[in-house]
Amino acid sequence: MSDQKKFGLPARRAFLTSGAAFVGGAAASLTGGGASPVMAQPVGEPVRWRLVTSWPRNLPGPGVTAQRICDRVKEMSGGRFLITLYSAGELVPALGVFDAVSSGAAEMGHSASFFWQGKMPASVFFTASPFGLLPQEHIAWIERGGGQALWDELYAPFGIKPVMAGNTGVQMGGWFTREINELDDLKGLRIRMPGLGGEVMRQLGATPTTTAPGEIYQALSRGLLDAAEFLGPWSDRSMGFYQVAKYYYSPGFHEPNGTGEALFNSDALDQLPDDLRAILKEACRAENGRALAESDWENARALQVLQEEDGVEIKIYPSEVLSALRRETATVLEAFSQKDEMSSKVYASATAARERLGPWMAVSMQAFMNARSRGE
Repeated sequence: MSDQKKFGLPARRAFLTSGAAFVGGAAASLTGGGASPVMAQPVGEPVRWRLVTSWPRNLPGPGVTAQRICDRVKEMSGGRFLITLYSAGELVPALGVFDAVSSGAAEMGHSASFFWQGKMPASVFFTASPFGLLPQEHIAWIERGGGQALWDELYAPFGIKPVMAGNTGVQMGGWFTREINELDDLKGLRIRMPGLGGEVMRQLGATPTTTAPGEIYQALSRGLLDAAEFLGPWSDRSMGFYQVAKYYYSPGFHEPNGTGEALFNSDALDQLPDDLRAILKEACRAENGRALAESDWENARALQVLQEEDGVEIKIYPSEVLSALRRETATVLEAFSQKDEMSSKVYASATAARERLGPWMAVSMQAFMNARSRGE
């Protein structure tokens, strides 16, 4: 089966038609021209970029997303812009993506911002924060609430332009080799949990790590980890975690959103012709929405398989544990906001977005879901 059929890519003719319509308009707006939009014709050698990722090749979710961006750019540009993907470890390590793009060793990267917490504490908010924004809230904050401007400001000193490029949706709470029945069960727990969620776990006695995605299975199977969170059922099942940990916990308090980021080397981006720059950014934006829909659909199917065929037990964190996680989240976020000026600015902006969106979400999505569940 071709990748086009396997992943539900649109027919080439329809895809190119819609792509051409966008690119012509985008290029005209970027150049200020008023003429009818026309796709530029291939001239000379194509532009060639290298894309390094933090994911195993073709990993369901972000690995597929990264490759589709490359494919979409090639089609929309008529072959004038070719991006070669290097999965984690092929050109740089999984957690070396940011530095590779910053230095120009690669023109583009695909990763998750919370991996760069050691460089920039504020970066974690552009993936997710504990008990924070849901996917559609996060997108609204980035696109309408000033989030993108802060993201740009944060990465600019490193010569990088970031954009949203894929979303794996609400995450699961993680895979555990033993049950969590009470708060004391978290003490001494060795858990793979990057970002602020890991810091919350640390406050409750756990030992969090930022293990690269491709190394999680081995760490669990060798007993180096007692638990690990990654994404959702679709991606997690493909990684084989159910073979070494039978307890799958919910909710994913630490990651209510799963934004993937595309990282562009600023100099390389500036050197692109206007139409290719527009194509690149639109390819990422289109994949952001598509990946979220795909993750929701495939997670539902994979969850059923995990339960019915793989013998996985879906567990809910005990109330005592969830209460403690909420309490410590407030403490961690308060401390986070005081780390540096950018952390304070980003935290304030994300908090303001949640406060603005919360009342609407309560009377729309939350109220509807509550009403629907009562009828089932």
